[in-house]
Amino acid sequence: EMPSGGKYADVAAEIAALESEKQQRRSSFDNIQVMVMDTIAKRRSTRVLKTGLYNEPIGEPVEAGVPAVLPPLPVDAPKNRLTLARWLMSPEHPLTARVTVNRYWQTFFGAGLVTTPEDFGTQGKPPTHPELLDWLAVEFIESGWDVKHLHRLIVTSAAYRQSSAVDKQVLEKDPANKWLARQNRFRLPSWMLRDQALSVGGLASLTQGGPPVKPYQPEGVWAEATFGKIRYQQDQGEALYRRSLYVFWRRIVGPTMFFDVANRQTCSVDAVQTNTPLHALTTLNDVTYIEAARGLATRVMTEQPDDAARLRAVYLRLIARQPDERELSIVSHRLANLKAQFEENPDDANKLLAIGEAPRDSSLAVNELAAYTALCNALMNLDEALNRP
Repeated sequence: EMPSGGKYADVAAEIAALESEKQQRRSSFDNIQVMVMDTIAKRRSTRVLKTGLYNEPIGEPVEAGVPAVLPPLPVDAPKNRLTLARWLMSPEHPLTARVTVNRYWQTFFGAGLVTTPEDFGTQGKPPTHPELLDWLAVEFIESGWDVKHLHRLIVTSAAYRQSSAVDKQVLEKDPANKWLARQNRFRLPSWMLRDQALSVGGLASLTQGGPPVKPYQPEGVWAEATFGKIRYQQDQGEALYRRSLYVFWRRIVGPTMFFDVANRQTCSVDAVQTNTPLHALTTLNDVTYIEAARGLATRVMTEQPDDAARLRAVYLRLIARQPDERELSIVSHRLANLKAQFEENPDDANKLLAIGEAPRDSSLAVNELAAYTALCNALMNLDEALNRP
């Protein structure tokens, strides 16, 4: 049945608009060029090179293959990349699942069961718990390579849920925590700290997929690294608050808010962990963290009735526990001082609240919101907020 009257015209207009949008999207892809790897019809002859010199091939021609210590490629399959991919992901392959679960274990414990995640060969370290590594690998395969299942399995385990507190006797017997008698304490990676800040501040965009984004970054960083040829164009709106996964990287100069990360010029699977006061220049002063502190302050001020309840809410959101009486006394005293400071210097309060592009809640008193913002910024830099205890 055809729609009648004005309804037909509305539907026709909607269809026309969608067709126009479809055509625009298609035309936007016409000029996009993507490099792909293909297979030539006739393979070139490949021979062993003398000491690796490209112009000195020696010996008989060689063919594609896999190390003899590993399962062989299927006899009836062509020796191409698809066969190699299927071989790597075969349940019978002894390394793929073990290497993968070891890297996830490293993510949650700070060190893998094999402490050389980039090397499972003769030059690498043997696993501290070989049967556990085997069991996790089999579980991972039998779950259908389900990463979420593996993560849930690890984080709900008794081993993961241990405290990192350690007494002198245990520390002397196992200083490196090789036998997992306690949890390892380490700082969260910088990309995770940014995501955490966006989340507690109520700013995080959880949109999935799409092109990379360019959040806040000091001026001139790209220009200096490229002799002025390339300049950073910051995004606006939601793009500023997307998860760190989507932040754009230049290989020669990474995002300035990320410290202790690989430079992307070489493959790196072992996270670097350093400790320097310079990192606090980011977590205390970067625009994203100031905005997140203001967002957290706004949330607790609008949701809670008084200072004590607000401060408890900040602790719960940041470190998932209530403050004890001593902590509550200290932060309450600090909050009172901040309120007094901003009351005497309203211009400072306005400057603080003007940082970043996220709009502030104009219904909240400027001086009080500034005081809570400064306090939340400090509490976001507590060891318990920056570190996985």
